[in-house]
Amino acid sequence: MSRQPSQLPVSSPRLLASAIGVAITAASAAHMAHAAEKTDEKAPRNAISLDATSVTGEAQDQTSYQVEKASSPKYTAPLVDTPRSVTVIPQQVLKDTGALSMQDALRTVPGITFGAGEGGNPQGDRPFIRGFDAQGDTYLDGVRDTGSQSREIFAVESIEVSKGPNSAMGGRGAAGGSINLVSKKAHLGDSFDGGFTWGSDQTQRYTLDSNYQFSDSAAGRLNLMSHESNVAGRDKVDYDRWGIAPSLAFGLGTDTRVNLDYYHLENNDLPDSGIPYTVPTSGLTADRTKNNPDKPNAGGNSSNFYGLTDRDFRKGRTDTATFAIEHDLTDSLTVKNTLRHGTSMQDYILTQPDDSKGNVNNGSVWRRANTRVSNTDTTTNQTDLFGDFYVAGFKNSFSTGVEFSREKSKKSSYNVNTDTTPGTAAATTNCTPSMIGAPSGYNCTSLSNPNPDDPWNGAISRNYAGTDTSGTTRALYVFDTLELSPQWLVNMGLRYDHFDTKFKTFDAASVTTAKGDDTSEFVTGQLGLVWKPAENGSIYASYATSAIPPGAVLGEGVDGNPLSGTKDRNGNLLSSDMEPEETTNYEVGTKWDLLNDRLSLTAAVFRTEKENARVQVDTTSFQNVGKTRVDGFELSATGKLTDKWQVFAGYSFLDGKQVDGGPLNKATDGNQLPNTPKNSASVWTTYAVTQKLTVGGGAFYVDEVFGSVANTTMVNSYVRYDAMANYKLTKNVDLQLNVQNLTDETYYDKAFQNHFANQAPGRTALLSTNFHF
Repeated sequence: MSRQPSQLPVSSPRLLASAIGVAITAASAAHMAHAAEKTDEKAPRNAISLDATSVTGEAQDQTSYQVEKASSPKYTAPLVDTPRSVTVIPQQVLKDTGALSMQDALRTVPGITFGAGEGGNPQGDRPFIRGFDAQGDTYLDGVRDTGSQSREIFAVESIEVSKGPNSAMGGRGAAGGSINLVSKKAHLGDSFDGGFTWGSDQTQRYTLDSNYQFSDSAAGRLNLMSHESNVAGRDKVDYDRWGIAPSLAFGLGTDTRVNLDYYHLENNDLPDSGIPYTVPTSGLTADRTKNNPDKPNAGGNSSNFYGLTDRDFRKGRTDTATFAIEHDLTDSLTVKNTLRHGTSMQDYILTQPDDSKGNVNNGSVWRRANTRVSNTDTTTNQTDLFGDFYVAGFKNSFSTGVEFSREKSKKSSYNVNTDTTPGTAAATTNCTPSMIGAPSGYNCTSLSNPNPDDPWNGAISRNYAGTDTSGTTRALYVFDTLELSPQWLVNMGLRYDHFDTKFKTFDAASVTTAKGDDTSEFVTGQLGLVWKPAENGSIYASYATSAIPPGAVLGEGVDGNPLSGTKDRNGNLLSSDMEPEETTNYEVGTKWDLLNDRLSLTAAVFRTEKENARVQVDTTSFQNVGKTRVDGFELSATGKLTDKWQVFAGYSFLDGKQVDGGPLNKATDGNQLPNTPKNSASVWTTYAVTQKLTVGGGAFYVDEVFGSVANTTMVNSYVRYDAMANYKLTKNVDLQLNVQNLTDETYYDKAFQNHFANQAPGRTALLSTNFHF
């Protein structure tokens, strides 16, 4: 019998969120409008009220694309004096580009691509930074955000991308860099931002961002979001989600400050099943080389959807609660403690258009079911001490701290009977045109004309066999910027990690079938020398390392069976003897703030090498013998060319190679690394034509990308063009039109190593009405 997945209670919470937003609007609109009229007469409660947050010291232009300093105290110097590549995507860029997700936002940062997920490797955000998988290297306000998910940005103030090995900052992983989401928090002053977006493909999105100051030192903020849409150019795919993020702050403007923050997001989607690679007519292996790679081809119709509407679904839920207390010990010394508990869940059945049946070349596709039920819980306590001090007359800007965290991941799946008549040819042989439709139980479909509404009637049941993985982190770290003179700075960072990880597999009766564990201790660091030939510029050389211990992503990504080792007589895995993978980065660069410090220019040349990489040496064992390397350079320009003209642009060149693939992978030595485009570039710019009208546009180029290190699957290069126009009807109301993918380019933005690639949305128009008080 067919299975209709139970629906998440999306509608009721969405109605509740909308009702709360309407109530807040109705209750406060008159008051806020009156307050807005009085803004010029007096400052609200002696605070600077900004769209993003309150700041101490000199106010910055919150509409500028330029950012002077990262949010984390671990960055002990302004960005112009930080000897590594750091890109901050500010709130204004998120608004102007019409970004609705983390993946949308990261399109503006060259050198980042996304990989696709399936069943074993989960669905969700899988960024690659400088050619290295960063699936487990996303942080929220400086604390690791574990668990596979598709991240929203309705409650995000800005996004910070640090490129190059970054374990000293955040711990394990970060071979190519890391991503930090800066959340919207309560601040002094009253503000109200609300809006609704209607667009093509039945897009409806409602957001609310309201901040209210309760007293001289206390405030609350509420962010709400409701979103539903189809996908331009794709049949059947739809995304449905809602979220709420309240924030409370006490002691603002005093020596002791307390923040209470909560984040909740739910989604219920019909996910995109992707487009199968076209296998050469001579078969699966004969022509599959880097000189003749497979490419996605939907039988001539890019809208083809190979999934089943009666079977496929994807549900997700994320909850994160944070308690942070910060106290100024002196004018130059602050201590902060952050306690966070978060959970993330994924539950899906996804149809993968599978080329492994050798059928794509004869016009048919096998509908393989990828399934997953996973839950990840994370509890973290992080204490930081930061400030300034002098030793022998030299200024030190420092940050030091300790971290304790406990992460648990549980993974299981579904049983999906894809053969309604067991024992027939449909279950054991390749799909052929004669099997399309009913003869195969609708498990074989047409390459050129699939029917997502086929009456699939296979059986589905929960498979409670699975894997439990846990990890415990204990860490110490210290960072310091030593000012030798106004012209010479030394930037230093050191971190010690003790990481324990355990796993066990079990059958449907909860009987343990295998288990293993690993304990890794590693020290990572960064060292940079900065020369400032002028106050507004710097030239630097830096060195940084990262370490990736076995089990680093807790089964929430591709991990190469890292806990494998010697088995006892009962078949249980003994403690792993695998060492952490080690990544080293050498970088030389320069940064300048020009045009009266309105425009930031950067350039960097680097080499990143991963050594001790885990590779399979036979059917049951792995060794630390692999090596990969990425050589490259990057350029960026961020800020204002004139008072009316802003730009956010960059270029990245990456020459990524496998140097040593180990005994079983010598044939791929010298091949280009997967998801590593040699050239990528983006430019986004806006111009204020009048005080009320601003126009803008962008172009985004990504070179061809291989799906696997074998270089046998590939997606072509592409250029995407976007445009926007914003018109201020009044000082409190504006309209914004975004048209994304203006030329309706058919391109692929996620490549899987085999079988399929994900197609990006076609031309999409979004019209937003926004209210500000």
